[in-house]
Amino acid sequence: MTVTSARYIDGRSSSNPEGPRLSPKPPLRVWQAAESPFRGYQPPPSDGYKQSSSKTAIVIDNGASLLRAGWSFDKSPRLSYPATVARYRDRKYNRTVSYVGYNAYADATTRGQIRNAFEPGSSVVGNWDVMEGLLDYAFVSLGITAEDEGIGRPVIMTEPVANLGYSRKTMTELLFECYSAPSIAYGIDSLFSYKFNKGRNGLVISSSHTATHLIPVLNSKPIMSSATRLNWGAYQGAEYLLKLIKLKYPTFPGKLTDYQAEVMAREHCYVSQRYDSEMSSFLDWSGLEDRDHVIQYPFTEQVIVEKSEEELAKIAERKREGGRRLQEQAAKMRLEKLIRKEETLEYYKDLKQRLGDQTKKEIKRLLDEDEFKDEAQLDRTIQDLEKSIRKARNKDVGGPENIEEEAVPTYPLLEVADADLDEAGLKEKRHQRLMKSGYDARVRAKAEKSIEKARLAEEERLDDEFRENNLTGWLEQRRAARQTLLQKIKERDRLKADLGNRKSLASQMRMKTLANLASDQPGKKRRRGGDDDNFGANDDDWGVYRTVATGEHSDDEEEEDLGAGLRGVEAQLLKYDPTFNESNTLEAQSDWTKSLLHAFLRGPRPFDQESQQEAHQIHLNVERIRVPEVVFQPSIAGLDQASIVDIAADITNHGLAKPQDRIEVLRDIFLTGGNTMFTGFDERLRKDLRASLPVEIPIDIRKANDPTLDAWRGAAQWAAGPDSSQGFVTRQEYQEKGSEYMKEHNLGNAVAY
Repeated sequence: MTVTSARYIDGRSSSNPEGPRLSPKPPLRVWQAAESPFRGYQPPPSDGYKQSSSKTAIVIDNGASLLRAGWSFDKSPRLSYPATVARYRDRKYNRTVSYVGYNAYADATTRGQIRNAFEPGSSVVGNWDVMEGLLDYAFVSLGITAEDEGIGRPVIMTEPVANLGYSRKTMTELLFECYSAPSIAYGIDSLFSYKFNKGRNGLVISSSHTATHLIPVLNSKPIMSSATRLNWGAYQGAEYLLKLIKLKYPTFPGKLTDYQAEVMAREHCYVSQRYDSEMSSFLDWSGLEDRDHVIQYPFTEQVIVEKSEEELAKIAERKREGGRRLQEQAAKMRLEKLIRKEETLEYYKDLKQRLGDQTKKEIKRLLDEDEFKDEAQLDRTIQDLEKSIRKARNKDVGGPENIEEEAVPTYPLLEVADADLDEAGLKEKRHQRLMKSGYDARVRAKAEKSIEKARLAEEERLDDEFRENNLTGWLEQRRAARQTLLQKIKERDRLKADLGNRKSLASQMRMKTLANLASDQPGKKRRRGGDDDNFGANDDDWGVYRTVATGEHSDDEEEEDLGAGLRGVEAQLLKYDPTFNESNTLEAQSDWTKSLLHAFLRGPRPFDQESQQEAHQIHLNVERIRVPEVVFQPSIAGLDQASIVDIAADITNHGLAKPQDRIEVLRDIFLTGGNTMFTGFDERLRKDLRASLPVEIPIDIRKANDPTLDAWRGAAQWAAGPDSSQGFVTRQEYQEKGSEYMKEHNLGNAVAY
């Protein structure tokens, strides 16, 4: 079952004097991950083509994110769609199909063939086939059909600041040659937006999809020589956020897309007014419930059906009944096995009696029939059966087992010379020698165990005596022992992590050991049948397997249970050291409620590793203020450029010669573009500019009524005005002067002074 989260806004964390970690938690606020922006069938706009005339312009805001198109008499653009086209060969219909804009996200096939018209991270057109597909879709949607001879309407199109001559030249040729446009004009989107918001003197700050531009304007004319670009926009911010998330969750099971990163940056990020101080305290537990935003990706959770108490009681009864049946069957099988053993014992005892008055040849025949080598093996078998039967009977009646002292065995044949024994005697002598080696080893192990037990008891007695006589010194020893164990645990964990990395020193040394195992003389080929090694002759040779398994510096101490030893030392410190409490133990310090890394990765709540729902969650916390901060501190994203505050201060101090012009510009700092819509953007800009400029200079900052649509509206307003005719290049001028010819006007890259 695929489950996706819903969005919850109810409830805020209540205060608790005992601490925010112990306070009751409200329902977790969860935002669902954005899906593909496919919008399904969209009805074409109303018939504006019939309402237009030959002087009505088609207005196109050719943005790197969205292309907006409409008529110059419209209040808002009729079309708005991404600058993407998916084109592939449909095998079913045997023809090439194209999906434009949001339709390119229809299914997995179209999404795999998406191509963007612009170069990644820029506003320069790089794929003209895609650009032609976008314009085809725009003109057809506006009501222009193939029956018409060209579009028959003037075209006004936005372009980036300092647009490349080749890009403008190619666009001009495309509009005139392919679409037979009667005239075209180009302008800068941010200047159109400024004019639409009735600006005359000011500093235009346009932070759009691919870049941020600052353009001073005096008397409605932009000073393009002082215009400055910061290579950071919404595209770079989403890419930066995506990198941060992938670095934060390197094994995230869901699929992260660029579009999802754009939505997360747009809906969850904001500009901090005090970035350094807020970043240092962002992961504090107090208020983290509100600051941490959880993005839920689709997941498949294992559904466990809960049973009622009656069903659980029936299951338990069935288990008990099954256990009783198994016990009865086991008892029956033990009884049958005991009976068989008793019958076998009686048979072997009878065989031993029959061997008493038989000849040597007959004895060998009888023993061979029952697969015995000699009478000694028969005696051992009878002895083992008696012991096994006695043990089984004691177990059935539930009494204690009669543990008999192991009698000291005798090995008489070891004192006899080999020359005095026949073949059977020599075989028995070898068997007795092996049995004696095993018995001696058991005796030595028992003695060593007793000695070790006595040594531990003596060490404990001396430790207790030392503690009673010198408690301070004893505590110092325990603290030092605890630090040693902690260091060993850290070293073990580090070594385990290094062995997982094939480029680490530990992993390379392990591979070197494996290579040395293959040959004592690396580089020398071993010939078949020769150079037989003597590996294993020395007991130390087998220690190489421990080295290969756990690292070169491993020894017997590394194999100990370090965790149990540390818990024992901490238990002693808890008992005798008044300065050592539960919060000082390793277990308490490893608690997730005290982990900064847990707060960064999983927020203020515990994490269940078995839960697929929590495994498919992304926690946005410090990223919410880190991504928008780049325009104020580009260095945090590795951008070697000045911030918009420094650029604005440089423009006003050095780009404007007259002091009165500086005052006029700073009285109207105009913000436009989708990347300026972060909460707190204008307040932060005002605060930082106030600190960078003289206190006597007034600063006034305002934002466009609609930072994303005012550029198109300004272009439509300019196209419908009387001054626009001076900025259009007609088809006749294009044919006479070439595709590189352009006209100057106050809203374009070439300004008439």
